[in-house]
Amino acid sequence: MKYKDQRIGVLVDIQNLYYSARVLYGKKVNFKNLLISAVENRKLIRAIGYGIATEDAQEDKFFDALEKVGFEVKTKNLQIFAGGQKKGDWDVGIAMDAVKLAQRVDVIIIASGDGDYIPLVEYIQSTTGCRVEGVSFGESTSMRLIESLDDFLDLSSNKKKFLI
Repeated sequence: MKYKDQRIGVLVDIQNLYYSARVLYGKKVNFKNLLISAVENRKLIRAIGYGIATEDAQEDKFFDALEKVGFEVKTKNLQIFAGGQKKGDWDVGIAMDAVKLAQRVDVIIIASGDGDYIPLVEYIQSTTGCRVEGVSFGESTSMRLIESLDDFLDLSSNKKKFLI
């Protein structure tokens, strides 16, 4: 159930949504429309986008654009290992922020289709009474994650609105 006086925290795994949109549709995510639709006329307390910064800083303009539409942007550097393998993810950072933020809001919205968030969702629901909603592309979202959420917004349901 969604109520106008609910306090909302939105946590966006930028890489997860970016790659899902690119692989599924060859397009980019409209993060402004994502935020508006996720909040759905409720009280936005905090919106955080978690991104990976590369050495050439190509994504700086993108991060600036996210800030202009209402996101606080947290970044970490892309890790490049000796064998050339690259790694950059925010799963633990998002989980830590979600647990902390759940004490101050009524609803946590996780924008990612990653099934690794299932234990986080269940923990928040069982220990704080906070609702947990999800936002992602249905085709690339863990079915078990969708089942564990209190509500799910499938970005694939309105491609014109959520893709650029």
